[in-house]
This record gives sequence, C-alpha cells and structure tokens, in this order.
Amino acid sequence: MSDWNGFRVISAQAPQEEKQEGKGLIDTLKDLLASAYVLYHTAHGFHWNMKGPDFYEYHKLFLEIYEDIYESVDPIAENIVKLGGDAPFAMGQLVTSSKVKETNEAPKELKELVQKFQEMNGEFIPQLKSSFIIANDSNEQGIANFIAERIDQHQKWDWFLKASLGEK
Repeated sequence: MSDWNGFRVISAQAPQEEKQEGKGLIDTLKDLLASAYVLYHTAHGFHWNMKGPDFYEYHKLFLEIYEDIYESVDPIAENIVKLGGDAPFAMGQLVTSSKVKETNEAPKELKELVQKFQEMNGEFIPQLKSSFIIANDSNEQGIANFIAERIDQHQKWDWFLKASLGEK
C-alpha cells in the first residue's frame, strides 16, 4: 500500500501475503466475537436482574441492547467462517478470549448496574475501532462496513447509558 497525493493506493498482494493478512483478520474477528458474546450475555443477565426505581425503563433499554448485540454475533461468526476460519462457540473459550472481562454478578443498585455495563461497553468500543482498521487494511470492505455500523451503535448505547447516569 502507498500514498499518492493523499489517496491510499492498494496494490495487488501475493497470495501468501493475503493469507497472512486474512489470518490476522480472522483472529481479530474471533476476539471480537468473544467480547460481543460476553457483552451480550452480561446485558441479558443485567436485564433479568433489574431492581429499583425506573425498573421498567431500564428493563426495556437493556432488552434493546442485548437484542441488538445478539443480532451482531451471528454476522461476526459468519465472517470468520467466510474468511476460512472456524468460529469459536464454547463458552469457556469465548470468556477466555474476550477483551471485555466477564462480571459474575449484577450490582444490586440500578445505577451501579448501568454504570458497570456502560464501562464494559466502553471497553468494547476501542476493540471495534481496532477491528475496523484491520478489516479496512485487509481490503475487506464489507466487514469494515459492518464493524463501522457496530461502532456507531455501541457509541449510541454509550451515550444513552451515560445520559441516563447524568454524565456527558
């Protein structure tokens, strides 16, 4: 790849280089899948364990969040397989590979629960951005576009959660 008057020029790569680049993207997507699954599972668990003031509003919000994240899991796995990899599915493997650390219990106070999930979502956004760069550098524009949409959605969830906590 080179730059020409500010434009990125992508040159044809030798098959071996493509394969190595693809493996990097596969590994990145496997980590992304693991983190998305941990985030989904946490949002779903928090949804089940909501208590306190504004229960109904947060219960609905977390329903929207976990359904949205769940809908992203399958396309991530399918992209791994499309690139020639095997999508991880064992819970232990997903938890171990996740860049977002699993939490073992839902905080008792609603505000703490929302804050904990907002922090976890905040850990996920940089991983999405890094994955976008790798997909783009691998010239996998469909995957890069999918990840760009995920970045936008997780930034939206971050905004919603922060705003509900009275943060900027």
